[in-house]
Amino acid sequence: MLKVGLTGGIGAGKSEVSRLLVSYGAVLIDADRIAREVVEPGTPGLAAVVEAFGEGILTEEGTLDRPKLGSLVFADAERLATLNAIVHPLVRDRSAELEGAAGAGDVVVHDVPLLTENGLAPLFDLVVVVDASPETQLDRLVRLRGMAEHDARARMAAQATREQRRAIADLVIDNDGPLDALEPQVREVWDELRLRAAGTVR
Repeated sequence: MLKVGLTGGIGAGKSEVSRLLVSYGAVLIDADRIAREVVEPGTPGLAAVVEAFGEGILTEEGTLDRPKLGSLVFADAERLATLNAIVHPLVRDRSAELEGAAGAGDVVVHDVPLLTENGLAPLFDLVVVVDASPETQLDRLVRLRGMAEHDARARMAAQATREQRRAIADLVIDNDGPLDALEPQVREVWDELRLRAAGTVR
C-alpha cells in the first residue's frame, strides 16, 4: 500500500485532482467528507461542537450551520483551534479505519486540506501538493463559488502559505491554468504513484 497525502489551498483545485485520481483507480479518503460525517446530528462530535460554540451554530433542523460556524472560526485563531481540537481526532480515527480496509497493493490518497498546517506530512509515503497562485485561488472562490471576497481572504489567510505547502511537497501539480492542462499532469502523477506502489521508484 502506498499512502499519499494530497493537499492544496482552498480554491487550488484539489477536489478535481481527487476526482481524477479516483477515476484512475486510487482509493480516496476525503478528510473534508469525514469531517462532515463526524458532526452529523446525533454524533458525539456535533454535541462537542455545540458545547463549545453554543446552540446558535445549529440550523432549525438541528444540523450544523456551516457558514455561520465558518464565519466565527476563520477570523479567530483561538476559536479555529478549539474546533480543530474537537474534529481532527475524530477524522483521524475514521481515516485510519478506512485505510485499514484498503488492499495491500492500493494507492491510498488522503485528501487533507490542512496537511501542512497540522504537520502531517511524516504520516505519508509522499505528499502531492496542488498548487495555484493566491490570485487564482481568490478568483475561483469569488467567481465560481460565489464567496464574498473578505470571507475568501479570511479562509485563505487561515491556511498555510503557498511556500509552506510547496516546501513539504514530493510532487507538485500546477493548477494555475485552464482545466484541460490539469488532466495530463494528474495522469503523470498517477503513473508515478503506481510505480512507487509496486516498489519501483524512477
